[in-house]
Amino acid sequence: MPDMSYLNDPRVLFAAERTLLAWNRTSLALMAFGFVIERFGLFMQMFAVSQNENLPRGLSLWVGIAFILLGAGVGLTAIFEYRRVLRQLSPAEIPEGYRVNLSVFTTAAVAVLGIALSAYLFWGVKF
Repeated sequence: MPDMSYLNDPRVLFAAERTLLAWNRTSLALMAFGFVIERFGLFMQMFAVSQNENLPRGLSLWVGIAFILLGAGVGLTAIFEYRRVLRQLSPAEIPEGYRVNLSVFTTAAVAVLGIALSAYLFWGVKF
């Protein structure tokens, strides 16, 4: 595989890392949105009980979990893309001693916690 760049410029690495972190923020936003959707369903169910109505909560649970898992998937995909870019960089484009995997660990932790949150919401919720 040829080098992605022949610039021998560390800014290429930093641009790739900024892109990974932007995808990390996107995955966090998707997970937060999913959590809000899931909790809104719980709120609506509680409101319906106070009005003596029976409102099923299933749809908001499934849509919320889907958004959380989508966010985790986006994070994991971003990690694979970042690692692919790193393999194509020349050694001159990576500053000596720079920890290129710190942002990978952060993104992976966010994805794993999103999967754990989905599992908690799925198995911890009583219908």
